[in-house]
Amino acid sequence: MFKHGLDRRAASYTWTVLFILLLLAVVYLIRETLFVFALALLFSYLLWPLVHYLDRLLPGRSRMPALTIVYLSLVGLLIIIGIAVGSRVVLQANALAMRIPELLSRLEKPVELIASPSLPTFKEAVISTLQKQLVEHSRDLLSLLPNVALAFLSHAGSVIYIVLVPILGFFFLKDGPEFLNSILEMFAEGSRRDEIRDIAADVHLLLAQYMRALVLLAAAAFVAYGSFFSLIGVPYGILLATIAFLLEFIPLLGPLVAAVAILMVAGLSGFHHLLWILVFLVVFRVFQDYVLSPHLLSKGAKLQPVVVIFGILAGAQIAGIPGSFLAVPILATLRIVYRQLKKKLLDSTLDRLGTGIV
Repeated sequence: MFKHGLDRRAASYTWTVLFILLLLAVVYLIRETLFVFALALLFSYLLWPLVHYLDRLLPGRSRMPALTIVYLSLVGLLIIIGIAVGSRVVLQANALAMRIPELLSRLEKPVELIASPSLPTFKEAVISTLQKQLVEHSRDLLSLLPNVALAFLSHAGSVIYIVLVPILGFFFLKDGPEFLNSILEMFAEGSRRDEIRDIAADVHLLLAQYMRALVLLAAAAFVAYGSFFSLIGVPYGILLATIAFLLEFIPLLGPLVAAVAILMVAGLSGFHHLLWILVFLVVFRVFQDYVLSPHLLSKGAKLQPVVVIFGILAGAQIAGIPGSFLAVPILATLRIVYRQLKKKLLDSTLDRLGTGIV
């Protein structure tokens, strides 16, 4: 009897492992589709607070009026931003693209022609060191631009996702509660359904807070970078601020890549105050990471830096830039599931101990 029970348990474990492996294989095969739906879900969480607020104010049980107002307001906001900022970004991007051959030719010149020829002070020594590093590493970065452009053109068909994401987000906002209730109805009444409901509520709050914080942090980076670069006259300042804004959505590694790109473009464009840029980047990073980010994110949404770095690198290896972007919310969601399961196990253990004492 013991051997028969052991065989059944081993078979059950084997089928469970095979099912998980098959599920992971399917997820990997449809990762691009899942990424689009994940983007739509995060986009819906970005708009959810405003939709929820308007839905409570407007009469009726339908969310359509609130959704209509929010989406029309979003379209108007995007048009205003596109007119005010987008045109300048396009102009500066075209100007930088036309100067790429000139910037590449500068890499052929000795570093001494770029650095100060006089006896270097501490400031000049720092600037010279920065310029040497830019010269040594910018050739590889600039040489990748044609390949990046070809890759973008080859995937130009994916631009349709820009339209698809808001449409899917609309349906998530409209039918989200009904979809959650359908999932809960798959489980019988009792502790299992309550457990799933608690996990869904925690994930709901996490994603809403995470997206709000992410957008506010990226907007703060754009405003700070754009204002400072315009003040000191950094070439292509709005373009560089836009790059920093976009890379802010990839935690840790994104801001680092943005800083390298900013120093590279400014240095090769002949800007002579790289030390000011470096000091600004360091000061802003400290403010962003230790003042603004903790204020926007609760302790429940924060992860250890080592875990974040591992998740970003692993996500990039599995699914490229989309994997890096989704790594943090996925890890935070898994953390919530782990905490709920741990809490349930602890409560079950305490109940058994209490029953034994009685």
